[in-house]
Amino acid sequence: MNRSPFHPSTFGSLFAAVCLSLAGCKPADTGGTSKDAGSGTGSGANPGKIRVGEYASLTGSEAAFGQSSHKGTQLAFEEINKSGGVLGRQIEHLVEDTQSKQGESATISKKFISRDKIVALLGEVASGRSLEAAPTCQAAGIPMISPSSTNPKVTEMGDYIFRVCFTDPFQGRLLSEFARKTLKAQRVAILSDTASAYSVGLAKFFKDPFMAGGGQIVLEQKYSSKDKDFKAQLTAIKAVNPDAICVPGYYTEAGLIVAQARQLGILVPIFGGDGWEAPQLIEIAGGKALENTYYSTHYSSENSDPLVQAFVAAFKARFNGETPDAMAALGYDSAKVLIDAIKRAGSTEGPKLRDAIAATKDFPCITGRTTLDASRNASKAAVILTVKDNKFKYVETVSP
Repeated sequence: MNRSPFHPSTFGSLFAAVCLSLAGCKPADTGGTSKDAGSGTGSGANPGKIRVGEYASLTGSEAAFGQSSHKGTQLAFEEINKSGGVLGRQIEHLVEDTQSKQGESATISKKFISRDKIVALLGEVASGRSLEAAPTCQAAGIPMISPSSTNPKVTEMGDYIFRVCFTDPFQGRLLSEFARKTLKAQRVAILSDTASAYSVGLAKFFKDPFMAGGGQIVLEQKYSSKDKDFKAQLTAIKAVNPDAICVPGYYTEAGLIVAQARQLGILVPIFGGDGWEAPQLIEIAGGKALENTYYSTHYSSENSDPLVQAFVAAFKARFNGETPDAMAALGYDSAKVLIDAIKRAGSTEGPKLRDAIAATKDFPCITGRTTLDASRNASKAAVILTVKDNKFKYVETVSP
């Protein structure tokens, strides 16, 4: 620096003069407050656009969930923008990948809020990752809507946190009823994932009502996410000869568990929750192994409701003939609930938008008419699906 012929102040003046002489060079925007977040005033924002963040597991062990949910969300925003937007403005849809990793959600939510000035955050699919991001959104007064995190603790994080799906207490009760009444199972073994808040919670919410109804849990076995070999646990389960096996985990492990169970000669019904919902389940386990297995989820593409069939047709047209699963439907619904709330609020300010989302009542969604209760949870029916001839098939509907 001592060799420079310019004094720092001289260099600064020269640089400013050069900038002012160039078209398009102007002082950097210093950004806006949370009150005007998403209005186009933030650094790098597009004027007039409403910024909405989405975080999802687009890669990693739960990528099927995140990709499906993202496609549904993307379709909803494309439709609203094509129809003229909301409040006369377009939605700017910002997306980040959590990579199915712990810790990513907290980092992403902070960046979305502090740097990108979003007005709302959509995500995540997995309950554990929603629990990571929720405190940041609550502290900042930015509404967060999870499409499919079913653990009850998610919305307990604060009054700015919402979901458009049913909760695990409801899902656990319906699985309990299904096991006893439809499967006629009285003696059930449980194989759950100790590393997953979703799996631990759903196991409990199944076990308690099942036992209260006279059922018996003959054995509980554990595994950890990303395990590949479950033969030791399954051998122990086979030895107690249960009427059925409950596997309240995600499709990546559930598929392997089903395949290995059949290899060991375990032919009893195996069932789980919406964590099974992914086309990859069939790829991992094989259609033959999945016969006599069942899982609860949020919707069926076989539903004849015109609203559902219009969504299925639009999704197939947008994504090369792909049939949307429940995660895609919930991603779509989360975006639609947000759009409707922005319209009713007439604003993107945090408190007004929060109040409008909380007031959602009897809103027509792909996964059923949605009312958000005082705890910001959705009350709606669930469906049971099975696999037959390498395809997911509807079994029955269970109302709240």
